[in-house]
Amino acid sequence: MLDNLKKYHIVLVSASPRRRELLKNLGLNFKVRTLFGLDESYPESLREEDIPRYISRKKAEAYRRSMAPDELLIAADTVVLLDGEVLGKPADANAARAMLHSLSGRIHQVTTGVTLMTADRMETFAATSHVKFAELNDEEIDYYVDNYLPFDKAGAYGIQEWIGMVAVEELRGSYFNVMGLPVQRLYTALKNF
Repeated sequence: MLDNLKKYHIVLVSASPRRRELLKNLGLNFKVRTLFGLDESYPESLREEDIPRYISRKKAEAYRRSMAPDELLIAADTVVLLDGEVLGKPADANAARAMLHSLSGRIHQVTTGVTLMTADRMETFAATSHVKFAELNDEEIDYYVDNYLPFDKAGAYGIQEWIGMVAVEELRGSYFNVMGLPVQRLYTALKNF
């Protein structure tokens, strides 16, 4: 499958173990490369839904100088949006609790931007999923934050963890997108690359 990619060495530019797992499950051979301390800022004038596309391109561009001519880089960024506000990664347990309280009993959007880049081509796309959370009480939120330490996750939660089982009432869109990589869209983009 994906014979059109045989001429490339695929490189996932991400520190996310979830993205690694999803790409591996897609059956691709790839290397992982990470640069820490990348600037993930964005212009304030960007629409919220455009932020993950912008940041995924920025992440890919950070690797341009070090990439080999036969490499295909995959970069991604995920944001959680609630009423037009971006919920990034929480700074600490109190920030995580506050985010989960704000998501409790409400619908939010999760958008992941993905950039594919070779030496002579760049393609970026995004996928959005709509997630409805059940009402969560303090005990549930404390249990999740204390036991799962969701500080590396946009919106302070991982759908594949305990919180996803007890909080997600409805999901419209890709489950894997909420995990951090819209695998079906990525597969289609790679097939057509």
